[in-house]
Amino acid sequence: MSMRTATITRQTNETSIQATVNIDGSGQTSISTGIGFFDHMLDQLGRHGLMDIDITAKGDLHIDDHHTVEDTGIALGQALRKALGDFRGITRYADVRLPMDETLTQVAVDLSGRAFLVFRTEFSTPKIGTFDTQLVREFFQAFAMNAGITLHIETAYGVNDHHIAESCFKGVARALRAAAAVDPRQSNRVPSTKGTLSV
Repeated sequence: MSMRTATITRQTNETSIQATVNIDGSGQTSISTGIGFFDHMLDQLGRHGLMDIDITAKGDLHIDDHHTVEDTGIALGQALRKALGDFRGITRYADVRLPMDETLTQVAVDLSGRAFLVFRTEFSTPKIGTFDTQLVREFFQAFAMNAGITLHIETAYGVNDHHIAESCFKGVARALRAAAAVDPRQSNRVPSTKGTLSV
């Protein structure tokens, strides 16, 4: 199987983003969005998903972080979708329960070609440092819609908002890593009775 990698460039009046994903990488990342906490979360996504991720984003941070976070989710989702190709040979489904200190988050993913997000995670404060906690959901919404995946994220319990956010990103990383892995028992087949997962 050839390397599953793709690059997406997204240019709008609000942001300029380039995102490269190598699904079969080793977790190497180079991330620069101008938003420190977000960079940290995207680094977790690559590191624990064993995906090489390279992101350069320049956005209207003088307004707020929203456009940059959402558009990075769009670009990264599109890059993942492109890198997955025709989904041939993938495991497709995966789930994980990810503990981080006092927090437990459950993530389930279906690399289905159908975009859907269920996000059942609550934060007790509006910000983690200067990062708006509402943007965690916004990122995953943009990411799932543009990757064409069904993604369920639910935090069962937790107290520290940094831990809650980080457990979401690490949980998604581990679930994506398992779901995108090639299943040697069906390495040349698309894992669907329809014969296609490309919508």
